[in-house]
Amino acid sequence: MAQAAESECGTEAGKTEMNIKEILERKKEWRSSRQRIRELPKAYQIVYRESESYLMKVFCVEGIRNSDILADLLLFFEECAASGNDVLEVTGPDVAAFCDGLLE
Repeated sequence: MAQAAESECGTEAGKTEMNIKEILERKKEWRSSRQRIRELPKAYQIVYRESESYLMKVFCVEGIRNSDILADLLLFFEECAASGNDVLEVTGPDVAAFCDGLLE
């Protein structure tokens, strides 16, 4: 019985260690994305943050994983900004409708 308890503790410790590594990796990715957002032109930063806020509210209700969509959105905005496109030419005047389109 002591062996079983010891085995379970070992498993739990392994899970905790893995969770800490995952958390640290996600934090590193988050910081990197924050830096990339700050490097966007000001108008893109504003629209990205508004989109992020809108999508986070929708994701909480829908239970959709947001990391991929936000990462893809950031990459898309970086490419559009590099091409010299105005952000509202890309999203249209209704940013919420643009975000809804991302979910479809």
